[in-house]
Amino acid sequence: MLLTIDIGNTNIVIGLFEGDNLITRCRIETNHNATSDQYGSEIIGLLNLRFGETLAPQGIIISSVVPPLIGTFERLCSDFFNITPLIVNPGIKTGISIKYDDPRKVGADRIVNAVAGAHIYGVPLILVDFGTAITFCAVNEKKQYLGGAIFPGMHIAYDALFMRAAMLNRFDLKGTKKAIGTSTEESLQSGAIFGYSSMIEGMIKRFKKELPGDVKTVVTGGYSELFEDSIKGIDYFDEDLTLKGLRLIYLLNSGNNKRRK
Repeated sequence: MLLTIDIGNTNIVIGLFEGDNLITRCRIETNHNATSDQYGSEIIGLLNLRFGETLAPQGIIISSVVPPLIGTFERLCSDFFNITPLIVNPGIKTGISIKYDDPRKVGADRIVNAVAGAHIYGVPLILVDFGTAITFCAVNEKKQYLGGAIFPGMHIAYDALFMRAAMLNRFDLKGTKKAIGTSTEESLQSGAIFGYSSMIEGMIKRFKKELPGDVKTVVTGGYSELFEDSIKGIDYFDEDLTLKGLRLIYLLNSGNNKRRK
């Protein structure tokens, strides 16, 4: 079994693979102050609850956009699983070349998504990831990561709105078919779903003007399922793209990830 861990600013997503099959996925809140013992107990508790037994992965791979938590999770892997994890960093093998001005500045999640998207869906490719930020990434026909764009995520945008607008309240984020809302809640839902959909459609059109070839588009991230009916021009929705990318990178680098003796 392979344990894959994607540490984001808002959530940490854990995936467990048996061969090439993702047999379970769970999501916990990112807590910058939690210890390795706290994270380890939470993760093992979730996995044991689903499988009814203590699991012993043969390997672990981690990507993180929260640098202070990397050491925490390295200790977790050592203490709970007796494994030195493979960390996605600038020196790791990925199968793609990075053409960013400073490759070290590209978020690990963006690289992992690019690896998975190129391998599973082919290139050239545009990737859209719904996270704390909404990221757009472009990979050309030579499997070169060219860069992309970063947009404030929905939670960040609406948290800021509610702090500044006294008459607007938090709402249930769900799909809607009406662009013209007839209540404040419907209006907020319309802005969230159709506003972000229009932004994403517009960005994809702009990317396609700069990315030659038969470009495919893939959307991933925790909120991607909300947009399956509202964003035009998307070829694939794949909520587990990052976890799949971690598995692929692990296979390329598996000699560096070993159980401690």
